[in-house]
Amino acid sequence: MQQSQCYTLPPKEKVKIIDDILTRTYGNPEWVSRLDPVSELILTILSQHTSDKNSGAAFDRLYDHFNGDWKRVMEAPTEEVAQLIKSAGLSNIKAPRIQSVLKEIWSRLGSFDLQFLKDMPINAAKEWLTSINGVGPKTAACVLMFSLGLPVMPVDTHVHRVSLRLGLIPPKTNADRAHDILAQIVSPERAYPFHINLIRHGRRVCKAPVPKCTICPLTCLCVYFHQNSLSIREGK
Repeated sequence: MQQSQCYTLPPKEKVKIIDDILTRTYGNPEWVSRLDPVSELILTILSQHTSDKNSGAAFDRLYDHFNGDWKRVMEAPTEEVAQLIKSAGLSNIKAPRIQSVLKEIWSRLGSFDLQFLKDMPINAAKEWLTSINGVGPKTAACVLMFSLGLPVMPVDTHVHRVSLRLGLIPPKTNADRAHDILAQIVSPERAYPFHINLIRHGRRVCKAPVPKCTICPLTCLCVYFHQNSLSIREGK
């Protein structure tokens, strides 16, 4: 197959080549647990529709104010929680959502220890988390990957955009459906580094709304580039 036709490769074959190129370009990220599962869950809720900097600041303020006691957060006045997480935006929506999620976990377990999820089949762990009102596929995947080291693929805005442009997922596939598709084509042992490197690529090169195709190392594999190559070369 000619290099110019690499974009037509089946997604599972294409992923291996993309992973290799991204690893040579950005490095090979190694997984390190950053938070316990409930803390990761709260951080992910805070991260919705805002930057990592803003959500991180909101999480730190909430965590420090209550000394990491999620039961106190659950029982606190909602207005107090909203004020503490104001930097994350949409605090009047996120505060009651956080408290609702914490109450549901407490009602099921009588604690906030979610380490048992690591010993469950991945699909069962996802189902347990997403059965909580306010926890979607991306939030569940972030908890399972970042806290527990399980081989899942959270689909944030960067992963979704880059995967669509590369043709790893069909056109018009939404983020929720993309979780299932990417899980089938990315090998478990490469899920974490591939996820991190897709985000790096999305932030540095494959930007929205205009990607930097002229410096991209993936153009021969990219459906978007193939479909728009003439206008890209002409600088339109």
